[in-house]
Amino acid sequence: MNVIERFLNYVKFDTQSILEVEEYPSSSKQLKLLNHLKKELEDLKIDVSIDEYGYVIGKIPSNIEKSVPRLALIAHVDTSPDASGENVKARIIENYNGKDIILNEDQNIVMKTTVFPYLKNNTGQDLIVTDGTTLLGADDKLGVAEIMDIAEFLVNNPDYKHGEITVVFTPDEEVGNGTKFLSTKQVGADFGYTLDGSTVGEIAYENFNAAGAKVTINGKSVHPGSAKDKMVNSINVAYEFDHLLPDEMRPQFTEGYEGFNHLHQIKGSVEKTIIDYIIRNHDREKFESQKDLFAIAAEKINKKYGDRTCILEINDSYFNMVEVLKDYQFVIDIAIESIKESGLTPVIEPIRGGTDGARLTYMGLPCPNLGTGGYNYHGPFEYASIQEALKAVEIVKRIITKTTEL
Repeated sequence: MNVIERFLNYVKFDTQSILEVEEYPSSSKQLKLLNHLKKELEDLKIDVSIDEYGYVIGKIPSNIEKSVPRLALIAHVDTSPDASGENVKARIIENYNGKDIILNEDQNIVMKTTVFPYLKNNTGQDLIVTDGTTLLGADDKLGVAEIMDIAEFLVNNPDYKHGEITVVFTPDEEVGNGTKFLSTKQVGADFGYTLDGSTVGEIAYENFNAAGAKVTINGKSVHPGSAKDKMVNSINVAYEFDHLLPDEMRPQFTEGYEGFNHLHQIKGSVEKTIIDYIIRNHDREKFESQKDLFAIAAEKINKKYGDRTCILEINDSYFNMVEVLKDYQFVIDIAIESIKESGLTPVIEPIRGGTDGARLTYMGLPCPNLGTGGYNYHGPFEYASIQEALKAVEIVKRIITKTTEL
């Protein structure tokens, strides 16, 4: 089975994770794919385990005599809660012509080059798309498929020299808990790479500092017929709170290194409304200032409507891994050299998000992120390039070889 056949099989598994649940993994359906991957690794005679949290860890022993760094390859199986991953209907467009792609003629769902101009960069390639009603799952089942393809290659080519390789598949990355119960001791590697990026040839070692803010607005419910000077509608106050934050820092107005405050979810009634935000910035100082703006907004609401009208909770999620990786430049250099030797120009840009690698890096396992060939993640316009996926596998093989030279 090749990397594309694997990928097309994996997207048939609905592995959508769920926000704000206590269970781990957040959805039991993720375990179906995780156990399937364990079985695939067992069939390859790879020593593999799955623990109570769903972490699948496979060990491919070194086949060289000298001691070299141990390498980890990591990907997550869950898909985003932002769009359905159920009953994915993937299809291949051969030799893409660079024009708009009709995903679903009946529902008039079209992926337009005017909206996604980088589609034209994939002209001449074979693309995997959806029918426009679900996401595809390239984030990160394409990374999973590439790692599995590499594992099979190493097993079937014993003359290909390599050090010890650890394969890790995680749940719940999309809801910020991919490494919640994972230890670096379990992984047992000296450094690693997450295969969870986009454009092939991408090497990302900067990510957002991230936090989540939960804002609870307590109102006063009174019959609307006699509400004058009595009612405090928590829904109205919630929107008032949101407008106390800078409009220009909403994600639709930001790019590159610019941070944002994203109103992710709001639910409530007159009596109580809860707002969830995600707070992001690459710069740690600006990140802390953003959190201060939330505290100032909460203070203004309480001053206007009374104490404890607004209750603010902010919890940090992860931090920018560049602060650690700057002391492990060789891990970045190996990837850059491998990308160049594969005939590509390295794409070095910050991740406008986070990966399991960010947390692992702070846990002591240096772990930048590599592109896989997937695009438009988290929605029905997601697609993957077959040629880029194959090139991503080639790059990782070169990284494995370079690791033996350290």
